[in-house]
Amino acid sequence: MIYGGDGLARLPLDSRADEPHTRGKAVFLPFVLTGEKVDATLTEQKPGFARAIAEAIIEPSPHRIPHACPYFGRCGGCHYQHSTYDHQLEIKKEILRETLRRTAKLELKNEIEVHPSPPWNYRNRSRLQVQTQPSFAVGYFKLASHDLLPVEQCPISSPLINHAIAALWQSGRNGKVPEGVHKIEFFANAHDTQLLIELSCSADARRAAVRSFAEELRAAMPQIAGIAAFRAGGPGHEGRNHRAATNAAPENFLTLGESHLTYHTQAANYRVSAGSFFQTNRYLTDELVKVVTGGRSGNLALDLYSGVGLFSTALRFNHIISVESSQTSSGDLSYNLPSNGQAVQATAEQYLARAGTPGRVGKGAVLPITAEAPDLVVVDPPRSGLGERVARLLVNLRAPHITYVSCDPATLARDLVYLLAAGYRVDELQLVDLFPQTYHLESVVHLSR
Repeated sequence: MIYGGDGLARLPLDSRADEPHTRGKAVFLPFVLTGEKVDATLTEQKPGFARAIAEAIIEPSPHRIPHACPYFGRCGGCHYQHSTYDHQLEIKKEILRETLRRTAKLELKNEIEVHPSPPWNYRNRSRLQVQTQPSFAVGYFKLASHDLLPVEQCPISSPLINHAIAALWQSGRNGKVPEGVHKIEFFANAHDTQLLIELSCSADARRAAVRSFAEELRAAMPQIAGIAAFRAGGPGHEGRNHRAATNAAPENFLTLGESHLTYHTQAANYRVSAGSFFQTNRYLTDELVKVVTGGRSGNLALDLYSGVGLFSTALRFNHIISVESSQTSSGDLSYNLPSNGQAVQATAEQYLARAGTPGRVGKGAVLPITAEAPDLVVVDPPRSGLGERVARLLVNLRAPHITYVSCDPATLARDLVYLLAAGYRVDELQLVDLFPQTYHLESVVHLSR
């Protein structure tokens, strides 16, 4: 099994090949498991690899089970529903280990500690595509395409989100969803009792029509605390793969009810506004915070890519500097930070390039003036990782401890090359399974020098 959800097989060797021991061309197949023998049909041939689909499972894995969702195999959201959950965790653990070995040349001395999640109804945030013409439909993209697959339920989303999906279908079938609404995102609070909804609308969406739809949806679901509509592309919810590269924000042209939710955790209560990033697994938020921040204390901590301050508020340091580039998330961050915290609106690169120097970065964010190296740096970058520039600037801080929160093992391994070369060592590696049924995996690496 490889990162991305596919299984790796190989075509038979070409008998005309000069090297008799040359391995056959790699073939990637979805919805298979290690060791299975399958009857497959090639669907795509490239010079260096091929793609195929399994038409029949001739010798199934002992870990294969019936999938629970009627859309599995067609929907691009889930990849492992055909496997027991325990085996999903083994797949992810081995992919993480192999990726670090291959790219970072890292041989782990300790076992990877795994933190499992309840495997269903775990998502507190779900984003669906909306179609109004020629007929109404709402759903996800089909596997490996941008074609809409209509769905009326999502078993990895929370019960309240599923209730909202049903209400949206009812509204759409009654012709109440206006043209111009092309995405809808549901965000549920920690107790799954309130929803914040974000609508992404085209530039020509009519405010009156969107307002009428929003009012009717709120009337149908009293659990909806607020609805925010964004024009021309929407906020992209600043998830790991969607965080804005600049501070430019789309136009919020309509807000009905509350513009934020309060998300309760064991560490703190967080204000999370429409458009702000927050972790998506409602069961493992507290566990993730403990893994990242537990048992760490000192004088100065730096939290990069801090979002609304999920980790910053739980750090037990005398002073905390939290850096976030998004204007929306930075507003929540300033609100959520304790009195010993300081929010800086800047990119990680902007901040690190001028850390310790007086001046301004971003919109009105004053850099702290300090020659002191932080005792701990927490980094939680988007899927693209740190990159060479930020990694090298991070090394220059000479912090004795770095905690790297990653949602992509490939970019994590790439970034670790620079950190390990600078003298850091991996003390702990933990896998926090925020995304059951999918190939996505969250890992936390504690490094020291």
